[in-house]
Amino acid sequence: MLFRRIWFSFVEIQDGTTHFSKVTCKKLRKNMKIHFFNNKVKNMNQSKECNVCYEKLDHFDSDDQEEMADPDVQANTDEADSINTLWNIHDELNKLRGHMSSHNLHLSESDIVQKINFEETSGGHALPRSYIVVRIAADIPERTLVWLVDRIKGKRRDGGAELIVMRQPYNIKDGIVLHISASQIKFLEAAEEMEIVKMDKHGVMREFVVNDLEEFLAEGMHTEDLLTVTERQKIVRHELENIRALAEDNFIPGYPNIDLYEGQSVLQVCLGKGIVSKVYPLHDRELLKKLGHSWYLTFFRTQPFAEIREYFGEAICLYFTFLGFYTTALLIPLFLGCVQLLIGAEAVPFFCVFNVVWVTVFLEVWKRKSNELAFQWGTIGMTSMDEPRPNFQGHMAIDEVTGKMSPQYPRIKTNFKMYCGSLPIVGLCLLGAFFIMLSSFWAEAYLKQSEWEWAPILVPLPSIVYTCLVFLMDSYYRRLATYLTEWENHRTQSQYDRHRVTKLILFEFVNNFMSLFYIAFILQDMDMLRSQVATMLIITQAINNVQEAIIPLVIKFYHVKVLEIQNIISGVPKRAELQKTGRPTLQREYSEYAPLAAVPEIPEDDQRIKDADEEGDLDDYEGTYDDYLEMFIQFGYVVLFSSVYPIAAFWAVFNNVLEIRADAFKLCVVYQRPMGKRVKDIGAWQKAFEALGALSIMTNCGLLCLSPQVRAYRPEYSEVGWVLLFVILEHFLLGLRYLLHIAITDKPQWVRVALAKKNHESRQALKFERAVKNRRILTRKFKTVHGPHKN
Repeated sequence: MLFRRIWFSFVEIQDGTTHFSKVTCKKLRKNMKIHFFNNKVKNMNQSKECNVCYEKLDHFDSDDQEEMADPDVQANTDEADSINTLWNIHDELNKLRGHMSSHNLHLSESDIVQKINFEETSGGHALPRSYIVVRIAADIPERTLVWLVDRIKGKRRDGGAELIVMRQPYNIKDGIVLHISASQIKFLEAAEEMEIVKMDKHGVMREFVVNDLEEFLAEGMHTEDLLTVTERQKIVRHELENIRALAEDNFIPGYPNIDLYEGQSVLQVCLGKGIVSKVYPLHDRELLKKLGHSWYLTFFRTQPFAEIREYFGEAICLYFTFLGFYTTALLIPLFLGCVQLLIGAEAVPFFCVFNVVWVTVFLEVWKRKSNELAFQWGTIGMTSMDEPRPNFQGHMAIDEVTGKMSPQYPRIKTNFKMYCGSLPIVGLCLLGAFFIMLSSFWAEAYLKQSEWEWAPILVPLPSIVYTCLVFLMDSYYRRLATYLTEWENHRTQSQYDRHRVTKLILFEFVNNFMSLFYIAFILQDMDMLRSQVATMLIITQAINNVQEAIIPLVIKFYHVKVLEIQNIISGVPKRAELQKTGRPTLQREYSEYAPLAAVPEIPEDDQRIKDADEEGDLDDYEGTYDDYLEMFIQFGYVVLFSSVYPIAAFWAVFNNVLEIRADAFKLCVVYQRPMGKRVKDIGAWQKAFEALGALSIMTNCGLLCLSPQVRAYRPEYSEVGWVLLFVILEHFLLGLRYLLHIAITDKPQWVRVALAKKNHESRQALKFERAVKNRRILTRKFKTVHGPHKN
């Protein structure tokens, strides 16, 4: 009680009458700790006195005392001396309060918090760095705009994000553009809350804790250098997405028809309803230029994976790591495929078996590699009980794991929606796609057999129509898969991505491979199958590379030119002209409007305005799904029909060398900077690749038994004999695959040892904490009730 009284005296230093909340007290205390740590105390004549008082208070902080105190020393401490010392601190604080009241600090609690945030980030001079840009619709009602800005910069206890908001000068083209940043204190608090993993002084990757701040700072390192730009962008985006509706928020102000429920992400609702048009991070031009020179502008150097992860995050880095690993592994089937071409059909059975073994070993070794990277990146412990994603819907309740308030939704409802709703719908879509594929084959066969004079000319028509239908079906099915996965209401982002990808993979499998299965096992035309695989592997991949890297640049170039012509015709002034002639009337209205007038305005000559405008016109990068899909389809062509087209691996390697550069180029030049995403593996794609590997056993064994060259060696075998040979060979390879799966462990030995060591240290720390607490309880009990304890 005495310490609590002293602490509230400490935060009443303004004039003795203002009482602040516990949240503000905690923020002030953390602010002081970071300020003193970095020697940033300025314009305070009493800095020495305040520092001494703070150190004494920090010494008697109950949390620090439990962690740092020696039980034996505490047991022998004289309680009366401690009380006297605390009263002395109380007197010093009263004197300090009187000194500081003479500086005329008449500020409200929210003003103090906002001032702390702004001065901590900007140093009191220039505006802080922009991490996230938020574009708001130009026709938004004023009360909606004010409400949204207040929620972004408001206190957390009031449902706010406690972020720093800046605004661009208004013009007709851009509408309302906000730049979002955060204070250094906010970054550190959120880093601990988000369990961001950093390397400490001893080279150990562990979760960042503010209390151990010094342990994460190497010699000469500043707190501002602790978090990367990508991590800061993730923190700001995380705080924006976690602005959730309160119990009293029934609708968005100014939009009574847009309902809100408690716990709903306000940002996601605004994005869905068009109130907020875009939310995107800004590129770092200098770092991006260096990354490009060492990445897509070189052909004979390894990819800079550390720089890729630091700039784009773990998800994108893992994709490029997988792409490089897969391309390297393809060199083995490439070599054997060339040998098979030289030897001839006699070696087909050997290479067929070897390819099956290669697929299994490749996937198992990649799984080890993935776990190794996840441990190094600190993501190996991610589970389905991690923090809910922004669009997760449910009633607000205390989480059983974390003890915090978060949305809760019964898992049984999600399972019911998946198996009784989504599964039948997806099944019908797959049957429809399969029937359309069969119809194109039937139509083509009918035209080939028809005696109509126009029939030979119209033979390619069914394939052309089918290609167009596949494109349309794929576009609409993606929307359906996204809607169904959203409707299922999965808790975490990894669960959502996994179930969405699973739905899309099934549909893509039917569109890309079922026609080949029909040719191979129904028509049994090996020449046609070989030609079809070569066409789809070479032509499709070439089109994809052009579509990803070249076409967007051409479209962007002509889009800019068209906009310039339209602006000249309509008389819309450029930003340089606005700077000379003055801003439009609407800008003056917003500048004079009191709530937004308090929002700092970025100068018009600031480079970040140009960057925000240019990057806002770029396409949004929708994630790694399309990139993994290309590799999935290519992998299927290589492993499913390797016995028919042995040089498929050569074209795959050739494409992947270009693919790495094309994908890197589009990320650095064509698209907006994507938000960094933490992942521990490639998710549903691992299972999809493994499914293709298992399926390749049956397809290659089937093609082997159907091959005329192989059948020529055993003409005495009947159809039953060949079927029996297929079953025996297929079971043997499945057994071999299972043995390899068991023999190759998922985690390397050093990772398992490190995880066991970390688990042991956690248990020991918990035991020590309990021992300290038990000793304090027993010491207090025997000293206050039974008298001093004697051995």
